[in-house]
Amino acid sequence: MQPTHFTPVPLDKAYRLLNHGPTVLVSARHGGVDNVMAAAWACALDFAPPKVTVVLDKATRTRELVEASGFFALQLPTVPMAALTVALGNDSAKATPDKLQRHGVALFEAPGHPNTRLVQGCAAWLLCHVIPEPHNQQAYDLFIGEVVAAWADERVFRNGHWEFDTAPDELRTLHYVAGGQFYATGASVRA
Repeated sequence: MQPTHFTPVPLDKAYRLLNHGPTVLVSARHGGVDNVMAAAWACALDFAPPKVTVVLDKATRTRELVEASGFFALQLPTVPMAALTVALGNDSAKATPDKLQRHGVALFEAPGHPNTRLVQGCAAWLLCHVIPEPHNQQAYDLFIGEVVAAWADERVFRNGHWEFDTAPDELRTLHYVAGGQFYATGASVRA
């Protein structure tokens, strides 16, 4: 079921969902198989059309699904999802095929994209079509995706801007440091 505060983000504002450098959850689906992994190395790349990059290790099941389907979704987990994010980053679906069920990951269908599943509880979601760059993918594990749809929780992202100062603290996004430690997005500073 689609989240309550799930609202479309215009594609010309999609880059703003990643500009603050959050940790992401990467989901992919192929042949009826879903997987989700955590990734600390994802960023906005271009405005029009909007593009993103993400590093997906060769050893991951998610990467196999991305390569087979040509699509992936980036999701921005929130503070209450810190332990789940670590678990999804540490557990491999290759070694633990029931990883999503074991960790209670709730997925829902991306509107208008029946072959894509998104993770419940996040602050934002970006659905991306892979732009094939075989050299970058093989040499650097670097994937480029064109954002084809984006959504955000309207309580924390509205009118093309993050509103962390007025949103509930549990909607703050995560920034990974190391060893299971995150920082939550803090207060805004205007220049």
